[in-house]
Amino acid sequence: MLDNLNKFTCLKRGTAGAINIDPLQRGGVLTPEAREAVLEWADGYSVCDFCTGAMNKIENPPIKDFVHQALPEFLEVDQVRITHGAREGMFAAMHALCEKGETVVADGNAHYTTLLAAELAGLKVELTPASEKPDYRVDPQGYKEAIERAKGRGEKVGMAVLTYPDGNYGNLVDAKAVSEICHREDVHLMLNGAYSVGRMPVGARCLGADLIVGSGHKSMASSGPIGVLGATEELGTKIFRRSKLVPNKELEMLGCTLRGAGILTMMASFPHVVERTKCWDEEVEKARWFANEMEKLGMTLQGDRPHNHDLMFFKSEVLYEISQTAKKGRYFLYRELKKRKIFGIKPGLTRQFKLSTYLLAREELETVLAAFEEIVATHPKA
Repeated sequence: MLDNLNKFTCLKRGTAGAINIDPLQRGGVLTPEAREAVLEWADGYSVCDFCTGAMNKIENPPIKDFVHQALPEFLEVDQVRITHGAREGMFAAMHALCEKGETVVADGNAHYTTLLAAELAGLKVELTPASEKPDYRVDPQGYKEAIERAKGRGEKVGMAVLTYPDGNYGNLVDAKAVSEICHREDVHLMLNGAYSVGRMPVGARCLGADLIVGSGHKSMASSGPIGVLGATEELGTKIFRRSKLVPNKELEMLGCTLRGAGILTMMASFPHVVERTKCWDEEVEKARWFANEMEKLGMTLQGDRPHNHDLMFFKSEVLYEISQTAKKGRYFLYRELKKRKIFGIKPGLTRQFKLSTYLLAREELETVLAAFEEIVATHPKA
């Protein structure tokens, strides 16, 4: 088993110079400054060299200022901690604020990690409905109905979660309307901003959220896994409580969170991330143009119309028909795009797929459109 170890030493992606349209990665592309930080801080627990017991209080590098000043202002919250990802932030909040057996209300397009976080925290889940295809829309009023259903069964609703936007269709629900409903019902609202924090303007206070999580590797130009968790002063005091056994460590954070290059890449990219959120209108306009051009080729956009996010979900009967007779079958699309140095659509998908236009230049998107057009035109249909 240990005779051939060289296969572990040549770990190349083969995507240099390619166009990446993967929604998971578009917002996580590192800035030049972050790439320099990786090289400087990549060794193991590099940040711990400067720690005197609390990661969030390290002054050099300036993690303390980042966590206690820059991020709270950016997220419009009182307290922030770095986590290992959005899912870890959701779990920490649920575990700290809810009692076992209580119910979490979430949108019908919620990411699976919302459900896992609730399950691991010993909570029940009540989902709001999402409309049928092609809209998959969540009505804020569904939160009122879901809360009432849970209370009608004698359950206490410990928290509500809104995925903003959802990771399937890129739909943006009216967060203010949801927060007003939740607060009338005396339920705290948490925003899952894995695809919004760092891509677009989003502030917890402005939207009426009590808690917010974000993903550094999805949307904050960071080397992951890494995330952020923000809370009001009241809820932050409960979530970030200290251990009774090890008093200088925060219990929900298991003492420390990111201890290496991840947090330094987030910090290094942060000035750029702040600036790029100011250009969100341009990103939305670009996404709408791209979707319109894709539909001319026979792909059908799912979700909100007009679309309000760079993450898009397309259904394509024309590509599915081609896959029925094409060499390599349903893997033909991945291979055809790869030949053209375009990555991001998962192998085996033809009938439906997700992609993102975030931070891609118009010329790059024209290249992607030309590739789809050529693929459709040069392959026979079943």
